[in-house]
This record gives sequence, C-alpha cells and structure tokens, in this order.
Amino acid sequence: MKPLVTPTQSWRDHYKRHCMSAEEAVSKISSGENVYIQSNAAAPELLIQALVKRSDQLRDVRIHHLMTLSPAPYTLPKYRDAFRVNALFIGGNVRDAVNDDRADYTPIFLSEIPNAIDKGIIPVDVCLLHLSMPDEHGFCSYGVSVDVSVAAQRRARIVIAQVNAQMPRTFGQATIHVTEIDGIVEADIPLPELKRGELGPIERQIGAYVASLVEDGATLQLGIGKIPDAVLSSLTDRKDLGVHTEMFSDGVVELVEAGVITNACKTVLSGKIATSFVMGTKRLYDFVDNNPSVEFATSDFINDPFVVGQNYKMTSINSAIQIDLSGQVCSGSIGTQLYSGFGGQVDFVRGAVRSKGGKAIIAIPSTAKNGKISKIVPLLAAGAGVVTSRGDVHYVVTEYGIADLYGKNLNQRAQSLIAISHPDFRENLEEQYANIRMRSAHSIDV
Repeated sequence: MKPLVTPTQSWRDHYKRHCMSAEEAVSKISSGENVYIQSNAAAPELLIQALVKRSDQLRDVRIHHLMTLSPAPYTLPKYRDAFRVNALFIGGNVRDAVNDDRADYTPIFLSEIPNAIDKGIIPVDVCLLHLSMPDEHGFCSYGVSVDVSVAAQRRARIVIAQVNAQMPRTFGQATIHVTEIDGIVEADIPLPELKRGELGPIERQIGAYVASLVEDGATLQLGIGKIPDAVLSSLTDRKDLGVHTEMFSDGVVELVEAGVITNACKTVLSGKIATSFVMGTKRLYDFVDNNPSVEFATSDFINDPFVVGQNYKMTSINSAIQIDLSGQVCSGSIGTQLYSGFGGQVDFVRGAVRSKGGKAIIAIPSTAKNGKISKIVPLLAAGAGVVTSRGDVHYVVTEYGIADLYGKNLNQRAQSLIAISHPDFRENLEEQYANIRMRSAHSIDV
C-alpha cells in the first residue's frame, strides 16, 4: 500500500497530476496482464470502453470480475485474442462466452475470493475501479460495490479509477485515498439501474410462506429478484428486523422507511444494515449515499459463516434452479450449461443454521418454462453442479408449502419435497423415486 499524504503534501496536487483521459489511463495496461474490474453496478464503463478500443494493441489480457450490470464487450468473439474473462460469478453479459469457451468460470465461495486474491491464486496486476469524488481529506468511496474490490486494489501493481460525481459515498470498509490511485478519470454519469419485476401470484404465495418463517427481531439475508421482493412485501407487520446480507435492493428501503427494519436486535454491527454491495434503482443509490446506518464491508467479513452465525435469528433466503428428492440444491447451472455461480448461498446457509434461532431457507417456484418442467426432480440433471449439499439444506419453500428437511431420512425428505411440488408432477415423482429405491436395493457393490 502506498503511503497516505503527510502534512507537507497536498492530496489535491496528486489528484490533479494523475487526472487523465480514459484512453491515457488504460494505456498503462500491457498484454498478458491480469485486470480486475469492479463489480455489479460499479463497473467503470468509461474505462471498459477505452480498454476495448485498444484491442488491436493487446493480447492475452485476462479480465477477472464478479457479475457486472454494464455491457461486457470484451467477451465478443472478435476480441478473442485480446481478452479472456475469468468470471467469479456468471452474469447474463458473460454467460454465452463462458458456455462457448470464450471465457472461464472459477467456482468459489464469495467469502473466499479476497483470500484467493491476496495469495495470488487469482492474480491481479491492474485494478479498474469506479469511485465517488474525494472528500475534504482526499478519500474516495468504493460506493455501491465493496465486495472483493479492496483485495484486488491491495494486490494490484497499478490502480486506475473512474471517479464519478454520481457515485454514492458509502460508509464502512469502503474508502481509498487518492494517493493510492495511479490514474484518475473524471466522470459525471448515472449508475446502471436494475428495475424490479412485477410480482405474480406464484411469487406472492412463496413470499407469504417464507415470511411465515421470519420472526420478529430476525436478521435477514436476501438476494435479488422477484422472490426476495415478494418476501419483503410480506413482512410489513414484523417488528425490529435487521439486515446482514451480501447485497440488497429497493425492497429493503421500503421496510426501513416503514419502520419494520430497525436493526435493533442485531448482534453484529447492531443498529446498522451490513452489506457488501447494492443493486437497484436510483432510489436505492440515493438511500445509501452518505447514510451511516448502512455499513459496507468486504465479502470475507460479510459472508464469513462464523460472522453470519453471530447474528440473532439469522434467516437466510436463497433460490435454486433444481432440487433433487434427497435435498441437493443446484443453483449455478442448468445441466452442463453454466448459469451463475456459488455466490454467497452456502456462506449464509451455513452461517444461518449456526445462529441462535437461525433458519436457512431455499425458496423456488415449483416449475419452470410455464409449468412444463418441475424444479423438484428425482435426480439432478446430468452435469448439474451441487451448490448447497443435502446436509446443509433445512427449509425448502414453493408456492405449495414448506418442507423442513433437517434431520429427515431420505424417504422422509422425498415425501416432504413431493408434497410441495406441483400437483401435475407428484405422481411421476413418486414413481421415479420408487424406481430409484428399487434399483438401489438391487445394486451390487464392486
């Protein structure tokens, strides 16, 4: 880490000397280097655009990042020789490239990525950040996305920052001094927004069932999407809820304003929402701006199961692509087709069940493709990866009810999951499960 300013130095002089165009800033990147790009709603678009314009001058540049909301033009086939992405979580903008073998995917728990960066297992030569304007002391904020970026900045040889007048200033483990930045590109552009989807009857029913498991005083972890939104909309009559989560969106803001989320019963960062990043609309970004009640921290703290488990009544709520009748949860792939990744699901599942009064919940619609496919299956699809093991799963919720799998044997698990599957598939699930048990009984160990 570079030294901070001394009383005889002026950080403003450093800032002015290191201001430059995006094109000049990315000229510091050389072929063969590893480039980290800040994640989620904080991907630095001006730097990305300038980097792609240099494609004819670069070869074998490895780009590492989590999901990003911004476009990922470096994944286009025409840039194959210049750039190759290593996705630490697969977003929609890199999914085709990963499955077409134009990009890579590293399966890893979100809580462990900073350690892998610190050890050089995930190498970082250049770090591209998207920061707030500096305060009177010369500190910029990481804004809406802290997650693994602090580790990347710490490891990088060169740090280049898009400093944006519209990036919120956030509190917590979320600052970097301008003297630690080698290239500064000023911007005044809005952050990308993630709009909320309209809730249907299935999501609302799932939300109601999940909400029935959430007690007053519970601390919540939720992801993003219709089901988390439906859960939040069903919690308006609860008292003193808290939030300790890798990320949150607009629905949390509504419960804060309604007095439902107070964080009064939390035992980790009591009185504050604890998070690693946020994604949503401008309303959300305005909410976290200069808001000391929201504490941003790195994912090796926020997602650490031992930290998570210290929260009172920690309640984790996650989703899945498939669940088999033994309770194995596939959340990151559709058969052999990679879809997302590990994220923080296992981190929070394991933390929640170690919490005093905690609960771990997997919530899914019973079907996919307009009711044509059951998401509860006898066996996971060939090639599907297990994210959460059958030993970790506790509650599973669909629009047809709640199954509590903890401590249940395989037959009990199967019957509980069939009972909350879509009625159109229950008879077939019963038959296929009976066939599986029959084959198992007649198998011969060799």
